[in-house]
Amino acid sequence: MGQPTERDNAPEPNTPGSADAPLTDEDVPYVPPVLAYERPAVGDRRAIPTVSNVTPTQALPTVVGHVSVPQPVPAAAQPAPAQASAQPAAQPAPAQQTAPFAPVPPATPFSAVSLGSLAAPGYDGPARESAGLGTGGGPLGGLVGDGQPSRAPRALLMIGGIAVVLAGLYTGAQWLFADKVPTGTQVAGVDLGGLTRAEAVDQLTQGLGPASREPIQITAGQAQTTLDPAAAGLALDAQGTVDQLTGFSMSPGRLWSHLFGGGHAARQLTVDQPKLDAAVAGLVDTLAVAPVDGTVAFTDGVPVATPATDGTTVSADAAAQALVSQWLTEPGPFDLPTAPVAPQITQEETDAALAQAQQIVAGPVQVTVGSQHPELPPEALAAATSFAPVDGSLQLTVDGAKLVTGIVDRTVDLLTDPDDAHFEFQDGRPVVVGGEPGTTLDPAAVATAVQAAALGADRNATVELVQRDPEQSKAALEALGVTEVVSSFSTPLTKEPIRTENLRRGAQLLTGTLVRPGETFSLIDTLSPIDASNGFKAAGVINNGVHTEGMGGGLSQMATTTYNAGFFAGFENVEHRPHSVHFDRYPAGREATIFVGSLDMRFKNNSPYGAVLQSWIEGNQLHVQVWSTKYFHVDTSASDRRNVVKTTTVHRSGASCAAYAGGEDGFTITNSRKVTDPNGKVVINEKFDWTYKPDNPVVCDTPTAPPADAGSGEQ
Repeated sequence: MGQPTERDNAPEPNTPGSADAPLTDEDVPYVPPVLAYERPAVGDRRAIPTVSNVTPTQALPTVVGHVSVPQPVPAAAQPAPAQASAQPAAQPAPAQQTAPFAPVPPATPFSAVSLGSLAAPGYDGPARESAGLGTGGGPLGGLVGDGQPSRAPRALLMIGGIAVVLAGLYTGAQWLFADKVPTGTQVAGVDLGGLTRAEAVDQLTQGLGPASREPIQITAGQAQTTLDPAAAGLALDAQGTVDQLTGFSMSPGRLWSHLFGGGHAARQLTVDQPKLDAAVAGLVDTLAVAPVDGTVAFTDGVPVATPATDGTTVSADAAAQALVSQWLTEPGPFDLPTAPVAPQITQEETDAALAQAQQIVAGPVQVTVGSQHPELPPEALAAATSFAPVDGSLQLTVDGAKLVTGIVDRTVDLLTDPDDAHFEFQDGRPVVVGGEPGTTLDPAAVATAVQAAALGADRNATVELVQRDPEQSKAALEALGVTEVVSSFSTPLTKEPIRTENLRRGAQLLTGTLVRPGETFSLIDTLSPIDASNGFKAAGVINNGVHTEGMGGGLSQMATTTYNAGFFAGFENVEHRPHSVHFDRYPAGREATIFVGSLDMRFKNNSPYGAVLQSWIEGNQLHVQVWSTKYFHVDTSASDRRNVVKTTTVHRSGASCAAYAGGEDGFTITNSRKVTDPNGKVVINEKFDWTYKPDNPVVCDTPTAPPADAGSGEQ
């Protein structure tokens, strides 16, 4: 298509007889095709002829741009024959028809008249189609045509080309620097700028490797410790650190760092969380500083206070965060944050207790008890006063027992001792005597009275004497059932008077001894101390198989006699050992000896009744009886002697040799005992074997010295 020709502009001939009609496009401006991407200039309000006889099939929406369209000729209409009256030369411009245009065709198709069909009447040239509105042409139909070309596509193409070039340059620059660390980059003081990825990893490993293996110095307040980073699960991740600084990236910041220099970059770590948690838990315990409670005490009678002090603790989360964030980035030691821990006894409570202590010893306290008025000095009050932490405060405590002692020491015959009930033998029978109460002071009452007086204004206290019951009451002993003799045993005395004196003293100590149900009797405890202060003397003993003398000689006869009394009472044997050689005054295999520090004779009262022992010397015999209530039935037997070994004379020499006439042969014997209770149940069924050595005579080949005191031996 080109510009309109003269033929295009030639008017159609009028009908015969009519005046010449003016050209239909006379004074109508040229309208170029409307392109999809063009917009009319704002304010373009040229009058555009309207088409009165063209009706679109769908209402057209209002758009920003407008197009003036000449009135088309209907397709079926032919030029009308000439009328009698001529048409006016020009018709007024009809109302304008607004046609929409947009880059994208409407979603709902509608019938549109080709702009080429809207030519002025009489125009028979080729129809024009605007881009996107006609049925012919291609997508570039709007870029070529009869109108002037627009500059917008060229500008857009130019801008797009520049953008593509710049993007290519940017991407190329990023690829160029991808394998290098930006210049000027440092990680924890190690310069990595300009190095390749591999070089940077080596440089960082060498620079931080030694530091990563050193113990971490840690402080928390006043506490200090060290931590092994490997044990804590911390390790430098050199590869990961370099990876964040290298590699292809479209980040402008990365390119900026390459062009104008980088800065400090963070190091990366590998963290074994379970190990770190365990290490931090240990740190919390190690670095914890316990608070100090305030205290008040008396020093030389003067109250002295220890001030309360806060402790500190470390948060496990804060410690872990500090280690991960600071390790290898800052020089140690690392100071972990702490939180205060208040003491249970605060300074306020301490000050209050100190004021009480000062009041306690401000002067003496006078005590009235009966007709006496002892005075407790400040030092006695201080010795009985203390402060103990109770529920967050220091509680004043007064020791009543110490105050009672202080009062008794400052009075005369203030208290009377109770007479404990005990067994005495009267007319050969055990009788309960004593059991009378005494008088004493109640420690709790004394403490309350003295404390109130010491904290008061007049500093005077009054206390009362109270009854003190005996530990052994008469009724309690009478209820033990000591009513009859349940067993007895006797052994003949020797002709040694000193030995008999020891037995007589032993009988005195044994008589009246009470063995309660379930208790164990000990002969050593009953007779001790076996020395001169307790009435014993040195007499014949057997020490390591040698006949000599020792303190308390002869008491083995007391052991044998008492053992047999308990044996026939049915009591349980706890400890006993026969002599090493047999003496014919004792039952073979059923006798006992004692040796202080190593050998004792003990039995247990396994009956439900109490047992009282009685011993005396009469008829050249030592007697022991057990008083109680008959409970057990006892059957005993002894075997014949066997494995007899004859005695032989032994020759000895030296100053320590003691001649001896000799005794019985050696042998083995078995003793049996069966004990049944009142229900016929066997409670003890035992056999006891013992082998005696021959009691050889001793001949001294040289003169002998007088026997020396050999101590308590086998008696």
